[in-house]
Parts: sequence; structure tokens; C-alpha cells
Amino acid sequence: MSLDFALQPSSHPASEADRAAALAAPAFGRYFTDHMASAVWTPGEGWHGARVGALEPFSLHPSAAVLHYAQEIFEGLKAYRHADGSVWLFRPEANARRFQRSAARLALPVLDEADFLASVEALVRADEAWVPVPTTEESLYLRPFMFAAEAFLGVRPAERCVYSVIASPAGPYFASGVAGVTLWISSTYTRAAPGGTGDAKCGGNYAASLAAQLEAREHGCDQVLYLDRTGGEGRLEESGTMNLCLVTSSGELLTPGLGTILEGVTRDTVLTLAGKFGLTPVERPVTVEELRAGAADGTITEVFAAGTAAVVTPIVALKSPEHSFTIGDGQPGKQTLALREHLLDIQFGRVPDTHGWMRRVL
Repeated sequence: MSLDFALQPSSHPASEADRAAALAAPAFGRYFTDHMASAVWTPGEGWHGARVGALEPFSLHPSAAVLHYAQEIFEGLKAYRHADGSVWLFRPEANARRFQRSAARLALPVLDEADFLASVEALVRADEAWVPVPTTEESLYLRPFMFAAEAFLGVRPAERCVYSVIASPAGPYFASGVAGVTLWISSTYTRAAPGGTGDAKCGGNYAASLAAQLEAREHGCDQVLYLDRTGGEGRLEESGTMNLCLVTSSGELLTPGLGTILEGVTRDTVLTLAGKFGLTPVERPVTVEELRAGAADGTITEVFAAGTAAVVTPIVALKSPEHSFTIGDGQPGKQTLALREHLLDIQFGRVPDTHGWMRRVL
């Protein structure tokens, strides 16, 4: 039986003035809407207690399993306001399926795709006033997540888990926008290994990335680029919050293959759109030396990052303990900007959605 995320309206919503102030400068993850969706899972009852209620703190026992064993996953997607006032989601089914894969990897209960979609849509309907009218690329960022809430100490899957969705009006993820970012190629930290949790969207992956992010900032970079060193060749993996894509002079859109990296929805989207821009999508290993040499001789003409929050973000330079080099002329690439603009046009309803990616909520 499908879950019913019925609305129990908040008794203390934000004032119109406070909401307007938040929407005027939404930043990213700074302000939150009035409500949250939630449900609870136990072995005996399965999923139950579904509702959309007031945004409020969780009450957890100090021994809650998530606090000790990091049994937790999350997702990220956005709701977009179109010019006619309607509100749409972009490929939420892909997020629902990835959420299921992450749950299985972290030994959490699997939530039906229909229930995932129902929870997200119910929250968007409840907090529709928080969906920005875009001036550039403002949207409502949605964060579904699940965590182990059972009170116990012991290394086993929890038998009480909480699912929730919260929402936050969002502006551009990087303050520099389309000016481009610089990545630090870390020789200190790795992100994942075969058989690990690299292809699951779990909080532990991001906690482990914080030291690498600090290292990147110490070297004047915006984000970190991880390498897979299991083969000893320094193969590119992904950035701290984004998948990596390269454009070659021969017309390839090149990206590292899946396995130890996150199966990004935006990554899959740009690979699908590549042909529209005369590019051939290719998934294969790429070494850091190939990237450096390609940047030097012009065989790699553009590099960009892809992710829900970052959309398509140009990468204009890279640094490492051994090298510092620019991509092309150090400016955002033409193909990168064209892909970015076309993706945003689809998401905001400015061009036809020929792939059936958009899902109307209101």
C-alpha cells in the first residue's frame, strides 16, 4: 500500500516578510521552508506514520545508531518555477532509484519509488510559496534522507529508521558562477575503492571529504579532485561534490566510468545531451597525466563538473603538488556553456523537454 503524505499545516510558518527576504537572497542551504515530509520504518510495521508536518528538530536517544555507526543516506534534487507559474521536478525518478541503491548498500530499508515521489511532491505542494521565481537559476532544493534512529549500541542494521524530506530555496552553488572554478588534485586523500561506498550517496563519504576540501582551500582552490590509485596510475575519479567531464579536440565528451564514483543524474543527463552538441559520449579511465598533457597540447579543450547543486560548472584550472595548469585559455569553454544553458532551459521550461525528464507538481 502506498504511503499517504497528508499535510498537517505548521502552526508557526515564516511570515511573508521573512520568506520574501529569504527568497531575495537564497544562497545555498541557508534558509528552510515551513514543512518537512517524514515516515518511520520498523520490521513489524514496515513504513508507517507518513505525513507532511511542521519543520521541527528530531528527538534522538544518545545511542541512536546513526550517531555511532553513520547508517545514513540522502538525495538532492530541485523544483523549478516556470514562466507560467507552474512548478516542476527534474528526473526525480532517477533520484528515487539511486536512493534505493544507496539504501541497499547501507543496509537500510528500501523506500518504494512511488512513495519517494509522493513525499517530495507533497512537500513541494505544501511549501509552493517557497519556490523562487527565477531571475537567474534560483530553485527549491529538496533533500530526502534516511537515517538509523534505533537506540542501541552494536554493529548491525538498525530496526527503526526515519525517512524525511526538507527543502531550501537555493541560488548558484558556487559564488563565482560561470566564471569557472579551480580544482586541487589531492595526493593525500582518496574518496573510494572497489567494494566501498563510493557509488552510494551517504553522509560518511562527505564527512571524509572535508579534510580534502580544507586542503584544497589552503592551496587557493574551490574544490578537490580525487584520484583512483588502486591501479597505481592516478586515474581521475570525481570532485568532492560533482562528477567530472572533459571535452576533447576530437569531439568526445569524456568522463570516468562508474564503479567507485557516484552515478550522477546530471552526469547521465549531459552524456545523453552530448550528441546535440556534436559530441560523442565516452566513459573510460583517464589519468591525471593524460589530463595534464592534454591541457598542454590542446587535445583536451574544456573541463567541467556536473551535479544537481552545481549544474554544469566550468573548471578552468587545476593544481597539484607537482603541477599547476589551465584548461584552454583559462575561461569557461564554449561547449560547457552551451550544455549548461540548454540544461537550464529544459529545467526552467524555456525549451521543449523531448526526453520526458520534467515532472509537473503544480
